[in-house]
Amino acid sequence: MSESKPSQQEFPDSDPEDTSEELTAVVCLESDLQDGQMMEVEVGHHSVLLTRSRGKYSALGNQCTHYGAPLSKGVISGHRVRCPWHGSCFNAHTGDLEEYPGMDCLPCHKVSIQNSKVYVSVNKKTLRQAKRIKSMGTAVPGVTHTVVLLGGGAASLSCAETLRQENFGGRIIMVTKDHLLPYDKTRLSKVMNVESDSIILRRMEFFHQFDIEVWLRKEALWVDTGRKTVTFDDGSVQSYDQLLVSTGCRAKGLDVPGRKLDNVMMLETPEDARQIHAACLGCNVVLVGTSFVGMEVASYLIDKASSLTVIGSSELPYQNTLGPEIGKVTMMILSEQNVRFYMNDNVVEVKGENGKVKEVVLKSGKVIPAEVLIVGIGILPNSEFLRGSEIQMDPKNFVIVDKYMRTNVPDVFCGGDLASFPLAMANDRLVNIGHWQMAQAHGRIAALNMLNKPTELNSIPFYWTVLQGKTIRYAGYGEGYTEIVMKGKFEDRKFLALYIKNDEVIAAASLNYDPAASAVAERFAAGQVITKKEAQSDNLSWLQLS
Repeated sequence: MSESKPSQQEFPDSDPEDTSEELTAVVCLESDLQDGQMMEVEVGHHSVLLTRSRGKYSALGNQCTHYGAPLSKGVISGHRVRCPWHGSCFNAHTGDLEEYPGMDCLPCHKVSIQNSKVYVSVNKKTLRQAKRIKSMGTAVPGVTHTVVLLGGGAASLSCAETLRQENFGGRIIMVTKDHLLPYDKTRLSKVMNVESDSIILRRMEFFHQFDIEVWLRKEALWVDTGRKTVTFDDGSVQSYDQLLVSTGCRAKGLDVPGRKLDNVMMLETPEDARQIHAACLGCNVVLVGTSFVGMEVASYLIDKASSLTVIGSSELPYQNTLGPEIGKVTMMILSEQNVRFYMNDNVVEVKGENGKVKEVVLKSGKVIPAEVLIVGIGILPNSEFLRGSEIQMDPKNFVIVDKYMRTNVPDVFCGGDLASFPLAMANDRLVNIGHWQMAQAHGRIAALNMLNKPTELNSIPFYWTVLQGKTIRYAGYGEGYTEIVMKGKFEDRKFLALYIKNDEVIAAASLNYDPAASAVAERFAAGQVITKKEAQSDNLSWLQLS
């Protein structure tokens, strides 16, 4: 939004009896905000984000459209504002979304300068709207070009929305074996008694309004890339001009005797989450696996299960990703709540009684009583239906794409957890990253390239995990790090861990250290190197800590 010209008359301070459509207030002096700064201001008791970037003042909604974080506590870099909580980015001038996991744009307000004072005018009708849906087109009669999106997750949804935002007028068909519209999967391990309706990302009216067809309870069985058709489990065949494969992954089951007993559970859908919640109340629960999801489930069940035991195959939780120190802190946070850990161990047998779980036998010989066994030991790609097609996969059956999200087959794209893609910040090394925000980015990049608007993927991975109400935020790609530079202390539960490789920071993890992870992500996004020396320095001004 460009700076408005001041009008001739002095703006009055807001009057409660004012009947005009706009509410105007003096929010600060022109000298209160330097270029490259932002601040929270109030207009009629409503929080507004005032930014000054490249000489322009802008006023935007101050609540991130993802989970409502105060953007004034985030990071401003160039013409971009990044949320302190989960890394969503918005254009400081237009309020448009520039990076996920948020999906909507920010409302914009008018700014005027007069007599060295900054005025913000807010339309009363839009005052209570914290989000703005980006302008989207619809199908155009007579345009037969068809895009089929396989999978109903984050990548498919952002692909469909981006196509319509870019005024694609053809047919869009999203097909999912799920019986639900796209929903926020990150919530499942954090709020397990969740009502499906409360985590739906877009209502059916939205899909109808913008002519996005959604086929539920339908699974792809076969893709014929020569004929450009997909065959489904109900026998129907759909032809496509362009195809996005984003069928994601599923939970990997235990391969031991007794794995099919009742109350051996895995978390994949909202229904699974509710069933786990109900089954665990007042029971002895054993959880296998110390991934992020496993630790979140353990954290959630602390005050619900009568006992909680975690079994991990490594020495510490997420040892390879976040490192031993954060693994220790995690174990400490959960152990204080009476969670028992058996690490460096594996389940060899599940024993039952009357068809239900009764005991879990470990490799070490320990036998643990269990009424519920939750398995979170990894994932398997949903790519079986691509076997025999021309689409290239890696040895683990993930689909290989380039930085435009294209597979080796023309007009076939892949995104989300199923994709093995080149990560720009890791010298284009092929990686598989199951982050929600990354899947959304994949969908957008695929859509732009479907429309022949060549755009490379350059998003910075951003992840968060919640334990006992405390959020660890993670930005970057830390694989292969050789040392960690610490700010704060792990044991104080306030820290920033900077992961170093070849004398450069490649990732960061933080707890109670906002907006440090977002500041690091912004540096990565700008292509700026953070040296080991800078990481070790006591000067933390670059982190924009509040």
